[in-house]
Amino acid sequence: MKSINYTSSLPAETLKLLDEYAKKISVPKNWIMERALRAYFDKLKQVEYVHSFRKAAGDKEMLSLAEKGLEDYLKILGEE
Repeated sequence: MKSINYTSSLPAETLKLLDEYAKKISVPKNWIMERALRAYFDKLKQVEYVHSFRKAAGDKEMLSLAEKGLEDYLKILGEE
């Protein structure tokens, strides 16, 4: 993946922790930041899924479609 340089500010304590852990585990700071951001984005995606499932659970049409899909899935399993 192509890297792009950017400039940003972080609280001093956060930058200190970043520097300490980068040295401690012998990796570049951007390696830690990239993985931390990816983990955070994954967590946000999970929250979005939970929100959409809760919203869908209150929608009678969506519930009906889900039940129909489950019926079809169980039929497929029963045929094997």
